[in-house]
Amino acid sequence: MHRITRSTRSTRSNRTPLVALLIVLVLGLTLSLAGCGGADTAAPEPDSASAEETAAFPVTITDDAGREVTIEAEPQRIVSLAPANTEIVAALGLMDRLVGVTSFDDYPPEVASIDIIGDFASPNLEAVAAAEPDIVLATAGVQADVIGQLEDLGAVVVAVDPADLESLFDSIVMVGAVTGAAEEADTIVSTMRSDLDSITTAIGDATPVPVFLEIAQDPLFTAGPGTLLHDLIIAAGGANVVTQEGYVAFSVEQLVAEDPVVYLATLGSMSDPDDLASRPGYADIDAVRTGRVYVLEDNLVSRPGPRVIEGVRLIAEALHPEAF
Repeated sequence: MHRITRSTRSTRSNRTPLVALLIVLVLGLTLSLAGCGGADTAAPEPDSASAEETAAFPVTITDDAGREVTIEAEPQRIVSLAPANTEIVAALGLMDRLVGVTSFDDYPPEVASIDIIGDFASPNLEAVAAAEPDIVLATAGVQADVIGQLEDLGAVVVAVDPADLESLFDSIVMVGAVTGAAEEADTIVSTMRSDLDSITTAIGDATPVPVFLEIAQDPLFTAGPGTLLHDLIIAAGGANVVTQEGYVAFSVEQLVAEDPVVYLATLGSMSDPDDLASRPGYADIDAVRTGRVYVLEDNLVSRPGPRVIEGVRLIAEALHPEAF
């Protein structure tokens, strides 16, 4: 039985981490153009990159909560209310613009020097306002009420809440658009797609492996269709034995009946895979009998950011070790 932690492959998208693959592109564009002032001195031609950047705003997008949001000017002060959002911002090369993050943000390491504005579930609205952000990158779901409260305070809020891999690519492009880093966002997505293709190529036409993914054990919870985790399993060459949509409770009886060949768990749910065999009924599961139980690093599979492709690879290595 195994614990799978961060891949030893280098992280290619800055990327954040929010786990070590960064393609950090440092923005050093100067937007102020000074003339020399003499009567017969011609005004300098505007820098083409600066002109394009200026022309890109205002930007109007439809965010992941279905809200139409307009950003009037390129944000210089960004608050992130989710670790995944912070990782996307870092991958875009905009760490120097982050002025507030949550207490759950831990990647990349540089995030430790940024002011904390509360936790993920209940950010401190006063702290957010005090940071004077030009834009707040929130998520949906648990932060739905927070979005409205921040807007009441006059903040510009964009919800980033992708449900699967394809919408994650779209979300990264969206964040690039609203922060003035559209080109960097395209590069990140292109790299992610390329890395995903390499995993798919390695797996080839191998038969999908029946797999179960535990995200909580007491009670037992898992992820079915319509979730990012399900999408990662499919992309890694797995066949999720869970058919109920969303994040759902699962009985041991169901689990034994489905008899997965591979059993995956997030580190936050299971720290020691050897403990699984001692749970009532689990010894009858094929994955437990054969020792194909793997513990995944949570942040690589549950944070919708550039590093999830690392998570796909780790799952694929567990399901199809012969291909890697």
